[in-house]
Amino acid sequence: MVLVRRKLLVRPVSSPVDTPTSVVARGTLGLAILLSAGVALAQAPAPVFRADPRRPDALKVLLVTGGHDHDVSFYSVLDGHDDLDVNVDPYPNAFQNDIRKSADVLVLYDMPSDLHEKQQLNLRSFVEAGKGVVALHHAIAGRTAWRWWYEEVIGGRYITQAGEGGPASSYLHDVEITVRTRGPHSITDGIESFRIWDETYKGLWISPKVQLLLETDHPTSDGPVAWIGPTRPARVVYIQLGHGRDAHFNPAYRRLVRNAIRWAGSRL
Repeated sequence: MVLVRRKLLVRPVSSPVDTPTSVVARGTLGLAILLSAGVALAQAPAPVFRADPRRPDALKVLLVTGGHDHDVSFYSVLDGHDDLDVNVDPYPNAFQNDIRKSADVLVLYDMPSDLHEKQQLNLRSFVEAGKGVVALHHAIAGRTAWRWWYEEVIGGRYITQAGEGGPASSYLHDVEITVRTRGPHSITDGIESFRIWDETYKGLWISPKVQLLLETDHPTSDGPVAWIGPTRPARVVYIQLGHGRDAHFNPAYRRLVRNAIRWAGSRL
């Protein structure tokens, strides 16, 4: 007898025989699932960028600009500090309202020819409330007709025309000067003698009642380049440095301005 062996193909019950139609159906279903997932991912909102928060006790700083052009690099000096909450209000809008509650320290990088009576009243009320003022660079050439301001508050004045109390003041761009500290003070803490590429002023009227912080012996500059103003109880600082990018990105200048703001706000 001859035995004929046949191969028996056994397929699992759960796996039906593939046909062209079933293969296409399964492929279509998988593609639909993938497309649905892709659409879902595409529609999911990306995380919203949020800047690091400022400290709850950050000093409220009002920065006033205007009346003189300046490089945008200046704003980097005040940016990026979690202990400074800086708001900018340019001239001529500044001082239209009482700022005693909205600001702890006023930073001036402006050069207005004059202020209206209401603006003068609001600014004077801020100073007489014992608040802080940091005036920078060309701010000494603003408000020069307001005697109380330049004699009692800033303690200095840029003389725009000869005969206004002496010969006209002068300036010179692109000068390398060496600056030295004038005795220890919290404003100059961590700052030693440094060199800076900046604009110099010469022939300023400077009150004998100011407290000197920084000085230079460059021939195109007055000796004092930073001081504390005479008024009390307000804390007022004037810094002659700070014309352009080379000064704004100078580490010593950046530290000096930040220290001055913190001191003016009674944090140093």
